[in-house]
Amino acid sequence: MSQAPGRDHHHPTPPSSIERRAAALEELLTEKGLVPEGFIEEVNRIYENDIGPMNGAKVVARAWVDADYKTRLLENGTAALAELGIGGPDDTIVAVANEPGAHNVVVCTLCSCYPWSVIGLPPTWYKEAPYRARMVREPRVLLQEMGCDLPDDIDVRVWDSSAEVRYLVVPERPAGTDGLSEAELAELVTRDSMIGVARL
Repeated sequence: MSQAPGRDHHHPTPPSSIERRAAALEELLTEKGLVPEGFIEEVNRIYENDIGPMNGAKVVARAWVDADYKTRLLENGTAALAELGIGGPDDTIVAVANEPGAHNVVVCTLCSCYPWSVIGLPPTWYKEAPYRARMVREPRVLLQEMGCDLPDDIDVRVWDSSAEVRYLVVPERPAGTDGLSEAELAELVTRDSMIGVARL
């Protein structure tokens, strides 16, 4: 899912003054030869798609294979993440688990609070006003537009992240994965499934 939600109905949010300053700084560093062309974008891409989501995938896979760990994760996400060496001193993470009758999704209605240490950099669409507003008003409709079509009998639970508390969705373990190792299971977990805008 590379397209921002509601892209057909809304224009992308213009860059903020901070984003414009960051882009100008990056251009200057590149122009002066202090940073190779494309270096910052590549670091962002790696952190967004590889390093960050791998932490969360490791947590989810452990929860799938270890019921006691899953219980600890749902009771105290921050402490359970620390067991695996994930998180920081200021991170308060609450884990919420999808189950047959309930699907969880995360949004930050004020800005873009997001569990960076667990699932990497937030995608652009997560920070845009259409996602932040519509996920609260019409979550089922927006999820469907994003390719996550949920049956009517599934309850959609929306969790609003803040500077104090960030959320991690533990997706349901896919059927037919009983023979897979924990490492193989982690490879199935996606960033979007841990935000709750996709199912596995």
